[in-house]
Amino acid sequence: MFELQFTQPYISQGYSKVLFRTTLLAVSSLLFLAFPSYAAVSIVGSANMAIAVDPSGPYSITVPDRQWVFGGDIGSPLTNLATTTSADALGGYAEISFDFQAGVPRHASIRAYLEHPDVLFTLSNPTSSSANTFAFPNLSRYPPNLDHLTFSGIFAPPSFWDFAPDSPWVFFDGSGKSFILSPASNFMAAATVHGPNGEISTGISAAIPTLPAGFQHRTLLVIENGVNRAFDTWGQALTAINGKARPPSDADVSLNQIGYWTDNGAAYYYHMAGAMSYEQTLSAVKSDFTRAGIRLGYMQLDSWFYPKGSVAQWDNNGAGIYQYVAASPPFLSGLARFQQNLALPLITHARWIDPSSPYRTQYKMSGNVITDPAYWETVADYLANSGVTIFEQDWLADKAHTDFNLTDAAAFLDNMAGSMARRNINMQYCMASAAHYLQSSKYPNLTTIRTSADHLQRDRWTDFLYASRLAGAVGAWPFTDNLNSGQTSQVLLATLSAGPLGIGDTIGGLNAANLLRAVRPDGVIVKPDVPLTPTDASYSNMAHNADTPQVAYTWSQFGPLRTNYVFAFPQGSNTQASFRASEFGINGTVYVYDYFAGTGELVSASQLQQPTISGDSLYLVLAPVGPSGIAILGDTNQFVTMGRKRVTAFDDRGEPRVTVTFADGESSLEITGYSPTMPSVTPIEGGIGTVTYDQTTHLFRVPVTPGSNHSATIRVHPGKVHRRPASGPAQ
Repeated sequence: MFELQFTQPYISQGYSKVLFRTTLLAVSSLLFLAFPSYAAVSIVGSANMAIAVDPSGPYSITVPDRQWVFGGDIGSPLTNLATTTSADALGGYAEISFDFQAGVPRHASIRAYLEHPDVLFTLSNPTSSSANTFAFPNLSRYPPNLDHLTFSGIFAPPSFWDFAPDSPWVFFDGSGKSFILSPASNFMAAATVHGPNGEISTGISAAIPTLPAGFQHRTLLVIENGVNRAFDTWGQALTAINGKARPPSDADVSLNQIGYWTDNGAAYYYHMAGAMSYEQTLSAVKSDFTRAGIRLGYMQLDSWFYPKGSVAQWDNNGAGIYQYVAASPPFLSGLARFQQNLALPLITHARWIDPSSPYRTQYKMSGNVITDPAYWETVADYLANSGVTIFEQDWLADKAHTDFNLTDAAAFLDNMAGSMARRNINMQYCMASAAHYLQSSKYPNLTTIRTSADHLQRDRWTDFLYASRLAGAVGAWPFTDNLNSGQTSQVLLATLSAGPLGIGDTIGGLNAANLLRAVRPDGVIVKPDVPLTPTDASYSNMAHNADTPQVAYTWSQFGPLRTNYVFAFPQGSNTQASFRASEFGINGTVYVYDYFAGTGELVSASQLQQPTISGDSLYLVLAPVGPSGIAILGDTNQFVTMGRKRVTAFDDRGEPRVTVTFADGESSLEITGYSPTMPSVTPIEGGIGTVTYDQTTHLFRVPVTPGSNHSATIRVHPGKVHRRPASGPAQ
């Protein structure tokens, strides 16, 4: 009998090679591969992450660059232990697979990706149904003494103390070294829990007693440097594995243009204006935007639009759906005719099915929702024929749920998504749990998730930011819910979220000046490239309940040049924000511009910044100083000064070159930048006005007018540096 030890394995040219040594007899590695039942095997993934499986049952993942080890034990001997290499939607991988007996025959594998720090665990019972009593992985060893974050409850707010079973588990230390463990399939039935000895066990919820023959479950482990980097790597892996094409930030009308919302907290939630009908009220809302000089992009119709309860009334706000059609009243001519008259795309809301609804005998149901694909085909047809472009499913983590079992929740959401996708209707989740966020990684037409409780308020900012981090990771854009346009910080936060901008003002109450900082006159939102994200330091501060302001950031990226936008607000008595530009991925020198003060200064990326927050928030634009020595701030009349819906191209190869786009009817805009001396500006396309320069602030401004194609391009030439002549020898 051989006594075996395994050495550090390696990957060469995309293939896994396993080296062995024996204390009894020297044999070749090929000989040992011929006897997989006796040989411990190992593979290597990205960054030399080593995975080893012993035939007696133990398995381990070693991360050499931080001396982390994860490990567990199958608890029974393994057979058919083998390694393979291949590729899937996430990329090339090496994999160890094996069989074992745990009540019934089972098959498992551990997959290490070669270009991503991801590990995918798979467990199945190929031939027999089984009691749901075995979990894999079951990590009895993992890095100790780390802070953690999970997401728990309706809207998935963050918790730095609980361990929510339906959430990804995020662990991190003070330096940002992180790992995330989550289900990679069966999201609505999965659970991650602590075992009796502190082990982390992942699998299917214990509330589901039996798993059918052929059932398979997958778990994803991601190990990264940086909490936000871990979220990004994990989310990209999850959407790749589940086949979701991640929607761009202008994927639909709700993401591209400003809209009006009639949900809870808005002016016309179950309420009309004066003696007007609902149809007249909403038509007047559209006209109000036109008077303000802003084109409205769409209208959202909340739960008031369909009949509810046993008497099928539109205004029975406490009941479920009786029938999913426009109620009459308030729509006397039907939804399609209303939409045609309004001439705007619609977003329509849905809740749970009422106990009195005839649907309960017409369609297959589970809990308070319909799983029957025939229902979803009927609803999607109705919406498509009524000018609806986005369907909002609300109450997901409350009343709009199935019975809890292995299949029904997935059937409910799968059939909904499939029917809507076949008619080019996108979706939004509202009141979702963390499990719904994960489930959304399957659906390319799930473009947005509400990440804040009803009607955005100051006390919801923190929860919104962290839930937005989760949504953005899994390929959905976060939505603040409706807000009032007169609240400048709320409009700013919603714009920086890179998600929808939904307004709920009364007729005559629009603050056009605030809104025109967020959108162009054609209603197009000028937004950053990614959702606003807490800094890595903010996670640590939250985990330790520190009285420090929340600091979050987002950016606009043009090649190597990234303009960052920093939003900070107090969470207690401390009003002094603290950060370094290097925390935002910046190297070199930046010009830090206080947006509302209109002032700024040059700082190095490593320099500690500790500005005091005056009022409810601080907003800074960090513009990179390019090879020219100039920093382009962009259009400072917009909140997102370098947003791609305003600045379409930017580079600096010794002379900054900026291309901007104009909305229909816009005749000019102004580009602002920092320069150590007075620059000159040349128009390449379109025209320019007189360049002005402030010798004290070193800010220059140039008016720009469009060319024939609604765009303009300028080149900025650095000014000459005037030096004093060297003094002669002393007389």
